[in-house]
Amino acid sequence: MEKEEKIDVSIVIPAYNEERRLGPTLFAICDYFFSLQKRFEIIVVDDGSTDGTPEVVSQTRKRLERYQSLSSIKLLVHNTNYGKGAAVRTGMLAARGSILLFTDADLSTPITEFYRLEKALQDGADVVIGSRALPDSRIIVPQPWLRRQIGRLFPFLVRKLVLPDFKDTQCGFKAFKKEPGQKLFRALKTTGFAFDVEILLLAKKYALRIQELPVTWYNKSESKVVLWKSPWLMLKEILSIRRQR
Repeated sequence: MEKEEKIDVSIVIPAYNEERRLGPTLFAICDYFFSLQKRFEIIVVDDGSTDGTPEVVSQTRKRLERYQSLSSIKLLVHNTNYGKGAAVRTGMLAARGSILLFTDADLSTPITEFYRLEKALQDGADVVIGSRALPDSRIIVPQPWLRRQIGRLFPFLVRKLVLPDFKDTQCGFKAFKKEPGQKLFRALKTTGFAFDVEILLLAKKYALRIQELPVTWYNKSESKVVLWKSPWLMLKEILSIRRQR
């Protein structure tokens, strides 16, 4: 049997109705990792989209043929919208890279920030999370005022109720060594936006080495967080996580 080719990095992108933003993101990721001469795969998990997200992946893959010696782009599809946590879990468990990275489809954290997370993993961490709330974090384009207030409340509740150790659990830019990362996602139960909280609780339970690092971050429009609904659903998930753990 032919030996499977080694992959350095798997990049998982959860996508729900991302036809407008996904193409440029895929090009940016490919440009970056190709410049590093790393072997990489991009796994887009379409979480029940009702727009042209799958077609964008297919079309972009054809346009990125010049990268095929080092890369692959895969599409995994949920027929129903299960939630961001479910989408990331599907991608992480299908990943083959030595490092598993998940990032949001809008690249609010530029892919060039990967080098920070990679170095921390090389220095001994098992899990590295990007953070918008550390002294050296750089918020280039802030969220609107109301979103910022909700954004401050949620981390406060997370610290008070379940995880006192982290400033920002929700930045969509996290990296894992393969074996501990897949162990975490196999155990993950939370399907919605608060899945990051459960992942970090599990990492602490398994005595994994976790590091929180400052990153650069840009607010992007078209957020999937619905102001009147998503925070309450996330709070419900946090309370459920707290009861379970």
